[in-house]
Amino acid sequence: MPFAASRFLPLRPNMKLFPETAALQLEMDKVKQLLVGYCQSEWARSTASDLRVHTRKDYIDTALRQSHEYHQLLLNSSYFPNDYILNLARELKMLGIPGAVLTGEDFLQLRKLAESIEKIFRWFDADRRTAYGALAKVIEDTHYEKKIIALIDEVIDESAQVKDTASDELRQIRMSLYRKRNELRRAFEKIVAKLNKQGYLAEIEESFMNGRRVVAVYAEQKRTVKGILHGESDSRKTAFVEPEETIDLNNEVQELENDERREVYRILRDLTSRLSAYSSLLKHWHAVVGEYDFIRAKAKLAIEIKGEFPTLTDKAHIHLVQAYHPLLYLYNQRNKKPTIPVNITLDEQKRILVISGPNAGGKTVTMKTVGLLQLMVQSGLLVPVHPSSQFGLFKQLMIHIGDTQSIEFELSTYSSHLLHMKHFMENANGRTLFFIDELGSGSDPSLGGAFAEVIMQELARKHAYGIVTTHYLNLKVMAGKTPGIINGAMAFDEKNLQPQYKLLVGKPGSSYTFSIAERIGLDKGLIKRARDLVDQDQYRLDKLLNRTEQDLRDLEKKEKILHQQIKENEKLKREMEQLMDREKHRQQVELQKEQNRIAQEKLTYLKDMERKLKQMTLEWRKEKDKNKVIKQMEALLFKKNETKAVSKMQKKIDSKYKEVGGEIRVGDRVKMKRNHQVGQVMEIRGKRAVVKIGLLPMQVEISDLVVVEEKAS
Repeated sequence: MPFAASRFLPLRPNMKLFPETAALQLEMDKVKQLLVGYCQSEWARSTASDLRVHTRKDYIDTALRQSHEYHQLLLNSSYFPNDYILNLARELKMLGIPGAVLTGEDFLQLRKLAESIEKIFRWFDADRRTAYGALAKVIEDTHYEKKIIALIDEVIDESAQVKDTASDELRQIRMSLYRKRNELRRAFEKIVAKLNKQGYLAEIEESFMNGRRVVAVYAEQKRTVKGILHGESDSRKTAFVEPEETIDLNNEVQELENDERREVYRILRDLTSRLSAYSSLLKHWHAVVGEYDFIRAKAKLAIEIKGEFPTLTDKAHIHLVQAYHPLLYLYNQRNKKPTIPVNITLDEQKRILVISGPNAGGKTVTMKTVGLLQLMVQSGLLVPVHPSSQFGLFKQLMIHIGDTQSIEFELSTYSSHLLHMKHFMENANGRTLFFIDELGSGSDPSLGGAFAEVIMQELARKHAYGIVTTHYLNLKVMAGKTPGIINGAMAFDEKNLQPQYKLLVGKPGSSYTFSIAERIGLDKGLIKRARDLVDQDQYRLDKLLNRTEQDLRDLEKKEKILHQQIKENEKLKREMEQLMDREKHRQQVELQKEQNRIAQEKLTYLKDMERKLKQMTLEWRKEKDKNKVIKQMEALLFKKNETKAVSKMQKKIDSKYKEVGGEIRVGDRVKMKRNHQVGQVMEIRGKRAVVKIGLLPMQVEISDLVVVEEKAS
């Protein structure tokens, strides 16, 4: 069932958020603003503003598929028939009120709604219903009723006016009105001509006052012209008089116009009453058209943020591949800056990720990226990730970011921090996703670190999923030895003091406290005094983390170079294989050509032999001396020195090689007796030998081979 239909059904369960401002802290409100900007109808804008974070897989999956299918239509520049932007809440509300009367313009808008629905139903033929099954779900609980357009067309024309044929009485009234207006026009033209000839008329000559036709005369002549004075101009130089000759005609026209208005009102009231029977269907159509506008807005937002359709699974799970923070991506795109993607996996074995590293290194952004993308997916929005990414479903999301000091409750920063952590530990479960920025901060490092460790253990025991950022060494150590918790670090270039904004999962990070102090030129004596105050084990651990991180970055660079070289080698291998295939093919073609040439020579020889034998047969019949003919036949058939045809190939081979004979062994150079090709013996297989001629190995009978050696030049 699409989101649109949810307004007519009981509310589906939504994700529980703590605190209430959690979505705001993750900047979901800014995503909604972007989405609203792509909506064209009030219905869609209202739906986008009230976007819910759902927890039902079938519901979310349908919404994602609808967004994805419309996204594909836009990318392929395919047409979908939601042309009209219709905001008909007022008209549909009036349609359901007994005695209400809609205008001709209102009925035209309702006709456009019916026309849109008709086009949508026609668009979803059998093939499209299969290809765009999720989009087709929007109309699966409604139907098209052609009588609605027929009822409107029977009464209203394309200019929103009631047709003459709407009733017999209206047709009769308008015919009478037409005749009376023509009669009034002719009478008025005579009066105008007469007064104009007398010089009484002002420049404008005639006008309408109070719905009646009047002449414009000079003010000094207003008493000369008999009739009703309707008024004067602002300058009082012109008076407007209704001539007495047209008073009765004006009265009749005005009476007919009143009759027309009453009949039109009656017809519109009757049409409103007849259409009210379809009020609920029209409201459903309005929701359908609005829902398609909303889905189109989601697809356009996906194009802007490079959104994709990830895999959805009904369990607590996160697997992000090349994920971007959508708002950061748009900001960097406008400023022509690159955005570094993040790769994160949280599953049953690795439920909690502890991210450490220097300040301004991207820890909070990474955390917000995961949280915002999760909210977007469970709201039915496509997200900027690789399509191989997988999103599980969470029933509650908890977040603690930044200073949470409460003036209202007179709580300190740390007291508020602990109050939030109390809620986390009491309510967390296996379907909870939490985010804690700087866990344990705001208190004595040793005491705060101890509480932070207890909080982490409790959340891990509750099987909750989440991300924690910290500078505490004890939490980094704990993450390395506690099942379900893993370390992560934000990459940092120590030489240039530049954050890399890249998450490295599997190892803790250094805060680079002393390195940053040295690089900015702080007095070495002060740095030494600070080091002396720090516990030596803690300092050595931080230094070890520092060195490990830099070594890992060097290894990553070398690994990148190695992968590049492997790709280049694979490319060269493919090129070499293609080259060998072409050479092999060329040699096969050449061999075939040579065999065809030899066969052609044999055929020519046999034809010549046949011709000569036929000639000898004729001579045998004519010649009395039979011995003479017999000698000619013997000379033709058996004297090889006279009949043998030496091929060009044989001459070439004989000029370069000489036959030495003997037993054939592996490695010998041999000549094929039949086609005079020379090659090298690679293998002996019984009565056959594998001979390599050029790059092409082939099997040849040993009896057809003779050992040769190259002649000395």
